[in-house]
Amino acid sequence: MSLNNLTDSQLADLLHEGDEDAFNEIYKRFWKKIYNESYKRLKDTEIASDVVQDVFADLWLKRTTRKIENISAYLVSAARYQVFMLYKKNSGQPLFEQPLALINHPSLFADSIYEVNELKDCIKEWMSMQPEKRREVFRLKFIEDKSTREISEVLNISEKTVQNQFTISLHSLRSTLSKLMVFF
Repeated sequence: MSLNNLTDSQLADLLHEGDEDAFNEIYKRFWKKIYNESYKRLKDTEIASDVVQDVFADLWLKRTTRKIENISAYLVSAARYQVFMLYKKNSGQPLFEQPLALINHPSLFADSIYEVNELKDCIKEWMSMQPEKRREVFRLKFIEDKSTREISEVLNISEKTVQNQFTISLHSLRSTLSKLMVFF
Protein backbone atom coordinates (compact mmCIF):
# COMPACT_ATOMS: atom_id res chain seq x y z
CA MET A 1 0.00 0.00 0.00
CA SER A 2 1.35 3.44 -0.97
CA LEU A 3 1.32 5.69 2.08
CA ASN A 4 2.10 8.88 0.19
CA ASN A 5 -1.52 8.95 -1.05
CA LEU A 6 -2.96 8.84 2.48
CA THR A 7 -4.20 11.93 4.28
CA ASP A 8 -2.38 13.24 7.33
CA SER A 9 -5.26 12.03 9.47
CA GLN A 10 -5.03 8.51 8.06
CA LEU A 11 -1.29 8.48 8.70
CA ALA A 12 -1.85 9.65 12.28
CA ASP A 13 -4.28 6.77 12.80
CA LEU A 14 -1.76 4.27 11.43
CA LEU A 15 0.96 5.79 13.59
CA HIS A 16 -1.27 5.37 16.65
CA GLU A 17 -1.47 1.68 15.77
CA GLY A 18 2.35 1.50 15.66
CA ASP A 19 2.86 1.49 11.89
CA GLU A 20 6.53 2.29 11.27
CA ASP A 21 5.97 3.04 7.58
CA ALA A 22 3.34 5.64 8.54
CA PHE A 23 5.88 7.24 10.88
CA ASN A 24 8.44 7.36 8.07
CA GLU A 25 5.89 9.00 5.75
CA ILE A 26 5.01 11.57 8.42
CA TYR A 27 8.70 12.29 8.85
CA LYS A 28 9.15 12.75 5.08
CA ARG A 29 6.17 15.12 4.93
CA PHE A 30 6.93 17.26 7.94
CA TRP A 31 10.63 17.22 8.84
CA LYS A 32 11.37 20.31 6.74
CA LYS A 33 8.45 22.26 8.22
CA ILE A 34 9.57 21.37 11.75
CA TYR A 35 13.17 22.23 10.92
CA ASN A 36 12.15 25.63 9.51
CA GLU A 37 9.90 26.29 12.51
CA SER A 38 12.84 25.58 14.83
CA TYR A 39 15.51 27.34 12.79
CA LYS A 40 13.60 30.61 12.49
CA ARG A 41 13.59 30.84 16.29
CA LEU A 42 17.02 29.39 17.05
CA LYS A 43 19.11 30.55 14.05
CA ASP A 44 21.35 27.49 14.50
CA THR A 45 21.27 24.60 12.04
CA GLU A 46 22.66 22.01 14.43
CA ILE A 47 20.31 22.83 17.29
CA ALA A 48 17.34 23.06 14.90
CA SER A 49 18.24 19.58 13.60
CA ASP A 50 18.37 18.31 17.18
CA VAL A 51 14.91 19.76 17.82
CA VAL A 52 13.56 17.93 14.76
CA GLN A 53 15.03 14.67 16.01
CA ASP A 54 13.63 15.23 19.51
CA VAL A 55 10.16 16.03 18.17
CA PHE A 56 10.02 12.93 15.99
CA ALA A 57 11.57 10.69 18.64
CA ASP A 58 8.93 11.88 21.09
CA LEU A 59 6.21 11.32 18.46
CA TRP A 60 7.32 7.71 17.99
CA LEU A 61 7.72 7.00 21.70
CA LYS A 62 4.27 8.34 22.54
CA ARG A 63 2.48 7.07 19.43
CA THR A 64 0.20 4.67 21.28
CA THR A 65 -0.70 7.02 24.14
CA ARG A 66 -1.70 10.03 22.04
CA LYS A 67 -4.57 10.27 19.60
CA ILE A 68 -3.51 13.09 17.30
CA GLU A 69 -6.23 14.85 15.31
CA ASN A 70 -4.02 17.27 13.34
CA ILE A 71 -0.49 15.93 12.89
CA SER A 72 0.89 19.15 11.38
CA ALA A 73 -0.35 21.36 14.22
CA TYR A 74 0.80 18.79 16.78
CA LEU A 75 4.33 18.68 15.36
CA VAL A 76 4.61 22.47 15.13
CA SER A 77 3.44 22.80 18.74
CA ALA A 78 5.91 20.13 19.82
CA ALA A 79 8.74 21.98 18.04
CA ARG A 80 7.76 25.27 19.68
CA TYR A 81 7.71 23.55 23.05
CA GLN A 82 11.20 22.10 22.45
CA VAL A 83 12.46 25.57 21.51
CA PHE A 84 10.84 27.03 24.62
CA MET A 85 12.55 24.40 26.76
CA LEU A 86 15.91 25.24 25.17
CA TYR A 87 15.38 28.93 25.89
CA LYS A 88 14.37 28.17 29.43
CA LYS A 89 17.42 25.95 29.95
CA ASN A 90 20.00 28.16 28.24
CA SER A 91 18.74 31.71 28.20
CA GLY A 92 20.42 34.29 30.37
CA GLN A 93 17.77 36.85 29.58
CA PRO A 94 15.73 37.40 32.73
CA LEU A 95 13.16 39.47 30.86
CA PHE A 96 12.38 36.42 28.74
CA GLU A 97 12.48 33.86 31.53
CA GLN A 98 10.62 35.72 34.24
CA PRO A 99 7.17 35.76 32.59
CA LEU A 100 7.63 32.18 31.38
CA ALA A 101 8.59 31.01 34.85
CA LEU A 102 5.16 32.12 36.05
CA ILE A 103 3.55 29.58 33.72
CA ASN A 104 4.73 26.73 35.94
CA HIS A 105 4.07 28.43 39.27
CA PRO A 106 2.05 25.86 41.32
CA SER A 107 -0.29 28.37 42.93
CA LEU A 108 -1.34 29.65 39.52
CA PHE A 109 -1.91 26.21 37.97
CA ALA A 110 -5.35 25.44 39.45
CA ASP A 111 -6.77 28.75 38.31
CA SER A 112 -5.05 28.61 34.95
CA ILE A 113 -6.95 25.51 33.81
CA TYR A 114 -10.23 27.29 34.47
CA GLU A 115 -8.97 30.47 32.79
CA VAL A 116 -7.73 28.59 29.72
CA ASN A 117 -11.14 26.97 29.31
CA GLU A 118 -12.83 30.35 29.73
CA LEU A 119 -10.47 31.85 27.17
CA LYS A 120 -11.17 29.04 24.69
CA ASP A 121 -14.91 29.60 25.14
CA CYS A 122 -14.47 33.32 24.55
CA ILE A 123 -12.47 32.71 21.37
CA LYS A 124 -15.09 30.25 20.10
CA GLU A 125 -17.79 32.82 20.79
CA TRP A 126 -15.78 35.53 19.05
CA MET A 127 -15.20 33.25 16.04
CA SER A 128 -18.91 32.55 15.74
CA MET A 129 -19.52 36.29 15.34
CA GLN A 130 -16.97 36.75 12.54
CA PRO A 131 -17.80 36.77 8.84
CA GLU A 132 -17.31 33.37 7.25
CA LYS A 133 -14.11 34.18 5.31
CA ARG A 134 -12.45 35.87 8.27
CA ARG A 135 -13.39 32.99 10.54
CA GLU A 136 -11.97 30.52 8.02
CA VAL A 137 -8.72 32.49 7.61
CA PHE A 138 -8.31 32.60 11.38
CA ARG A 139 -9.02 28.87 11.74
CA LEU A 140 -6.59 27.90 9.00
CA LYS A 141 -3.86 30.18 10.36
CA PHE A 142 -4.08 29.40 14.06
CA ILE A 143 -5.66 25.98 14.32
CA GLU A 144 -4.22 24.32 11.23
CA ASP A 145 -1.04 26.43 11.14
CA LYS A 146 -1.25 27.10 7.40
CA SER A 147 0.85 29.72 5.62
CA THR A 148 -0.64 32.75 3.89
CA ARG A 149 -0.02 31.13 0.52
CA GLU A 150 -1.68 27.85 1.58
CA ILE A 151 -4.71 29.72 2.91
CA SER A 152 -5.06 31.75 -0.29
CA GLU A 153 -5.00 28.54 -2.33
CA VAL A 154 -7.49 26.73 -0.09
CA LEU A 155 -9.95 29.65 -0.01
CA ASN A 156 -9.25 30.78 -3.57
CA ILE A 157 -8.53 34.37 -2.51
CA SER A 158 -5.44 36.55 -2.90
CA GLU A 159 -2.63 36.48 -0.37
CA LYS A 160 -3.24 40.17 0.31
CA THR A 161 -6.87 39.41 1.19
CA VAL A 162 -5.68 36.67 3.55
CA GLN A 163 -3.28 39.12 5.22
CA ASN A 164 -5.98 41.77 5.51
CA GLN A 165 -8.51 39.35 6.99
CA PHE A 166 -5.87 38.02 9.35
CA THR A 167 -4.91 41.52 10.54
CA ILE A 168 -8.55 42.54 11.02
CA SER A 169 -9.27 39.35 12.95
CA LEU A 170 -6.29 39.89 15.25
CA HIS A 171 -7.34 43.46 16.04
CA SER A 172 -10.90 42.34 16.64
CA LEU A 173 -9.84 39.43 18.85
CA ARG A 174 -7.46 41.59 20.88
CA SER A 175 -10.18 44.16 21.40
CA THR A 176 -12.71 41.54 22.45
CA LEU A 177 -10.29 39.78 24.78
CA SER A 178 -9.09 43.02 26.38
CA LYS A 179 -12.71 43.85 27.23
CA LEU A 180 -13.24 40.37 28.64
CA MET A 181 -10.03 40.42 30.67
CA VAL A 182 -11.57 43.13 32.82
CA PHE A 183 -14.02 40.49 34.02
CA PHE A 184 -11.29 37.90 34.63
